[in-house]
Amino acid sequence: MSSKSLSIVGGGINGLAIAWRLAQAGCVVDVYDTGAIGPGTRGATWAAGGMLAASIEAEPGEEALTALCLTSQQQWPAFRDELETASGISVGYRDEGIMVVATNRDEATALRHHYDYQIGLGLKLEWLNPADARRREPHLGRNIAAAVFSPGDHQVENRDVLRALVVAAEQAGVRLHPHTPVEALETTDSRANGLRIAGEVHNTDAVIIAAGAWSGGLAGIPPEAKPPVRPLKGQMLALQMDPAAPILRHTIWAPTTYLIPRLDGRLLIGATVEERGFDETITAGGLLALLDTAWRALPTIEELPVVETWVGFRPTSRDDAPIFGPTSVEGLFLATGHHRNGILLAPLTADAVSLAVLGQDMPEIARPFTLDRFAPKAKTKAVA
Repeated sequence: MSSKSLSIVGGGINGLAIAWRLAQAGCVVDVYDTGAIGPGTRGATWAAGGMLAASIEAEPGEEALTALCLTSQQQWPAFRDELETASGISVGYRDEGIMVVATNRDEATALRHHYDYQIGLGLKLEWLNPADARRREPHLGRNIAAAVFSPGDHQVENRDVLRALVVAAEQAGVRLHPHTPVEALETTDSRANGLRIAGEVHNTDAVIIAAGAWSGGLAGIPPEAKPPVRPLKGQMLALQMDPAAPILRHTIWAPTTYLIPRLDGRLLIGATVEERGFDETITAGGLLALLDTAWRALPTIEELPVVETWVGFRPTSRDDAPIFGPTSVEGLFLATGHHRNGILLAPLTADAVSLAVLGQDMPEIARPFTLDRFAPKAKTKAVA
């Protein structure tokens, strides 16, 4: 057991999961957030869709990231069970699988190409013809040209995960400090030793920055340890289905849009991808783009009421992959840059960063994702 005093900047899923793990290890942990922690937060965790989609999101050139996501996906059932036991809160884990649909011949050709790549990685996916797809989801449009079914890709109610983590963390002894902006990181002799809050320095043995898209903006971070993370805006909306007779059971991916059915009858539709900084505006064009693509896949949504619209900011690094673990500044650790995979990667992030903070090696699969990969490469002179 450790008696380290630790401070975490950011009260989203990864900050809280790390705090929970470190408190379980005997550390004294404080979590600070500019806004609310849990319900009422405006962070990426609350705004997310909650998909655990390691297989269907596998992309060429991202094989290391796919392996990382698959590993964390396999950890989710045990993480869910432990979290629900500790908190007494169900996190809405659903294992029906995810379907990707093509709504015309060109989309079907692109889907087949992507499917062939993913099958080549050994991922367990099924190719569906239009009739097969509609047998699984009868309300799909008659224009569906093909589909892929991924039985191993699931979803979780991310807002309930956040609620559960708040309870589990506090019961483990974590001290939460909502509405407490951190003004700066304090360092002495290239070592992180505290945070400045309301003009006072709070000393600590180590600092973990898990502030999502805001992680690179904290004053006092030395340039070599500043994570290259930016906000990637996403607009979303929710429609209301009849919980007793939902029109959709599986999560559906259509080109540029996904539809996620919740147990309470809500149907989430998201998300735009916009380089707009921290612009929180809901736009007609954004909602139109989402609804148009969703309607082409599932026409019956046109009768459903809109019950919520919102904006989230994906914390996106230069290579769309997470940045976690130690930095060149002793005592400073990162857990940010998760892009679209913050929920999926939470179990692995919590374990890997906690091990690093406790002075142990991170799992081998996590080591390529430290900040070191962005360090300038030394130039070598050609030998005449």
